[in-house]
Amino acid sequence: MPDPTPFTGVFPCYEGQFQIKVDNTFEDIADVESFSIAIDNGIEEWNPYNAEGWVRRLMTAKSIAFSCSGKRNVGDTGNDAIASYAFKNGRDAEGDFKVNFKNGDSITLTDAIISVTAYEYGDSTNVAPLEFEVQSNGKPTITYANG
Repeated sequence: MPDPTPFTGVFPCYEGQFQIKVDNTFEDIADVESFSIAIDNGIEEWNPYNAEGWVRRLMTAKSIAFSCSGKRNVGDTGNDAIASYAFKNGRDAEGDFKVNFKNGDSITLTDAIISVTAYEYGDSTNVAPLEFEVQSNGKPTITYANG
């Protein structure tokens, strides 16, 4: 878990961590090299007469997705858990995922969609890949380190 001590300035990305729930415990996922967060916002627009041509807007929806790219590490609990979703569909493709930010904040996605997009094979000289996306499925739980 990241150090919740207040900080300023820039920091390396590896100081934040992410985990998959396995048997009621959140486990780290070994050998992930790239992790990105995308937030999709639903914004409703309208053009009322009294705004004199200026558009009004209201954010009415959100979703979050995490894209991860790394190597398949057989025997690592978290890596094995992600790999186990490779051929699942429907409700079987749902799992709990947690992101721990450097400042101590966290986001927990319950019943998130775990979508494995690259699994175990590539060029003959490559290390076996494991790439996946985690997409929110309903409202996540956001926990702030400072209240």
